[in-house]
Amino acid sequence: MIEEKLKSKLENIPKDPGVYQFLNDADKVIYVGKAKNLRNRVRSYFQNRYDSPKTQALVNKIADIQLIVTDSEVEALILENNLIKELKPRYNVNLKDDKSFPYIRVTNEPYPQIFSTREIIRDGSKYFGPYTNVREMKSSLRMINQIFKIRSCKYFIDANSIKQKKVKVCLDYHIKKCDGPCEGLISQLEYQEMVNEVIKLLKGKVEDLIKDLTIKMNTASRELNFEKAAETRDRIEKLKVYSSKQKIVTTDFEDRDILAAAIEGKDVAATILNIRDGKLVGKKQLNLSSEHDEEIDKIYSAVIKFYYNEYVEIPKEIVLEVMPFEDDSLLDWLSSKSERKIKFAVPQRKSDNLSLVKMCKQNAILQLKEIQIQRSKREGNVPYVLSSLKRDLHLKKIPLKIECFDISNLQGTDTVASLVVFVEGKPKKSLYRKFIIRDVDGPDDFASMQEVIERRYRKIIEENETLPDLIMVDGGKGQLSSAIEILKNLGLKDFEIIGLAKRLEEVFIPGVSEAQTIPKTSSSLKLLQQIRDEAHRFAITFHRDRRSKRTITTELLDIQGIGPKAAENLLREFSSLDHIKNAGVDELTKVLGKAKAELVHSFYKNVIN
Repeated sequence: MIEEKLKSKLENIPKDPGVYQFLNDADKVIYVGKAKNLRNRVRSYFQNRYDSPKTQALVNKIADIQLIVTDSEVEALILENNLIKELKPRYNVNLKDDKSFPYIRVTNEPYPQIFSTREIIRDGSKYFGPYTNVREMKSSLRMINQIFKIRSCKYFIDANSIKQKKVKVCLDYHIKKCDGPCEGLISQLEYQEMVNEVIKLLKGKVEDLIKDLTIKMNTASRELNFEKAAETRDRIEKLKVYSSKQKIVTTDFEDRDILAAAIEGKDVAATILNIRDGKLVGKKQLNLSSEHDEEIDKIYSAVIKFYYNEYVEIPKEIVLEVMPFEDDSLLDWLSSKSERKIKFAVPQRKSDNLSLVKMCKQNAILQLKEIQIQRSKREGNVPYVLSSLKRDLHLKKIPLKIECFDISNLQGTDTVASLVVFVEGKPKKSLYRKFIIRDVDGPDDFASMQEVIERRYRKIIEENETLPDLIMVDGGKGQLSSAIEILKNLGLKDFEIIGLAKRLEEVFIPGVSEAQTIPKTSSSLKLLQQIRDEAHRFAITFHRDRRSKRTITTELLDIQGIGPKAAENLLREFSSLDHIKNAGVDELTKVLGKAKAELVHSFYKNVIN
């Protein structure tokens, strides 16, 4: 039965194009979709005729609807894609790899640099990728450095820096790996021509590049510039060797991408083969997740949206196993991005394209099997201690990821907290976090624990991350109750949490007034102690560092004429008080200026004497 609130909204939905979001009773977005006609599309979900069990499960959880009207269907598709990437709704097909894939960047400078990056800076630089295989990207960069004399330095070089002789040539120039743009030994025009050749190579246009370089070599030879002709010849030979390693897969020498996906349960593995000038020049792989029984055409639609971001070159033809969902709007979007007409092709008869789709499908199946093997390894090779912990604490599942919190203060001052994370029974130091307690005055461990728990898990909710399998707090019933209260206030329900008291190594669990005792010899208790002690060590170290910095800063502020900013600059530059004391006036002048440098030097000279 549709609630009155929903019924009213369904009656007033406009017929414009736009994006719709379905929310559950916790106000969390569970599905994002786009439509040419919002009224027809959204109302179709509530007609009691479901096209799949997944749709029925989705509709049963809809508590609210949010709409965003757009000017066109293409605009709606772009917005839908961005919202799915940001919100990762449960009932959409989502990209599993949260990390950003690396790109090769060609900087927007008079003498561009070329290097790998995961950060997109919108300053006019060109980006090539994404590279889902880092080894492939490194191989491309290595090849560029072998064939072209692209500078490796990080300086900004222009006519002004060359005129002022700000940068000198380095070893790369002397071993003939760079033409010395830093001293103007190659003109900006010549250097930019070389960069354009690299761009052509990155786009897979090797044959076109070889033809251009051959013309260049012949011209240099006619002009009796034999050194340049020989250099260009060597470049052509290296490109021919590279080109010969690329497999010719079509006889029409057209540019196209081949897409195929393999699906099993909630796992989706997609493979994209890049064909340029009839040669296979690259392979990209994406791991996605979907709900059970997702339609194959919707999965292909999701793969296309995730893969063809603004920095991916879109070929004239994309060959697939099946036509993607809402193919017309996808083609409009791709055509507007590439500024030319794009077409989808689904080969039916025996042809090069059909063979390529089958090859691409086999790669996707192999990729899917690898995902499943890795998962079974993780689940099958779970350390015994984690199975033991699940049993002793009566947990619902094996605690592969455990987060533990500890509070540290000295007589209520400089209160800090630590978070340590153990994955598969081992510390994962890259996930450790430090917290400075802001809103609690005095030595109140309960309130401090509440603050840090709220900050940590509010961020988890906002960033749509998954909860750890087990949350630990260092302390007894009081700390545990404080943490549970905050977690419930945040709307969290399915969490596992315990408290470990130091005195008798007692374990407290929610809903049980008496402490649980785990045998002293149990490996699970030893793991809990290790995690608790690591959290305590991390908190104490952070607390000592803060006290030490405060003490050092206070001493520097005792020097007449030295303010907080100057003290901070000194600490940043010299890292310790001893280094500051032993520094000469010239060293101090670089940081503070001559007047203040003499004040500091004179102060410590008098103290020492």
